[in-house]
Amino acid sequence: MAIGTQPRTFDTRVNISPENRNRVIDLLNTSLASTVDLKTQAKFAHWNVKGLQFFQVHELFDTVAKHAEGYIDLIAERATALGGIANGTVRQAAKASSLPEYDLNAITAEDHLRVLSERLANYANSARAAIDQTEDWGDQVTSDLFIQIAREADKDLWFLEAHLQAGSEAGQLRRAS
Repeated sequence: MAIGTQPRTFDTRVNISPENRNRVIDLLNTSLASTVDLKTQAKFAHWNVKGLQFFQVHELFDTVAKHAEGYIDLIAERATALGGIANGTVRQAAKASSLPEYDLNAITAEDHLRVLSERLANYANSARAAIDQTEDWGDQVTSDLFIQIAREADKDLWFLEAHLQAGSEAGQLRRAS
């Protein structure tokens, strides 16, 4: 099925109106695309980081990718539980992701931390918006799924940003002296 076409749905006894179920399925598929993209961007950082902090951030980037992989399954299974199709191929994700393209010129740990932090913040903020949208559409289960994703994405973002904040705080302390 091509992106942008009317989604095929299957009958279900889930008591959400068909109109709202289709809205939720569309939102889930957009999130699925962004999640596949986030995973591959985190793996890009994991594979390509260079520098003194290599091992620590190499492992951290892999953890972010593993968490995204878990979200992929949760999101896809929720879309199918609602009677939808999970559009999760790499080609579908590339067309539908809301994340900006990764900076392919990133090399150092700081470069990758900055870029991946921006992508993860974008992703976590989208999950937070989806919490309210799905709640408004009468789907508390999907809202709870996005709460779970936002909670873990925020924690991963904290881990990424802590590396960057340490550098900026040290610079601020030196300037204050």
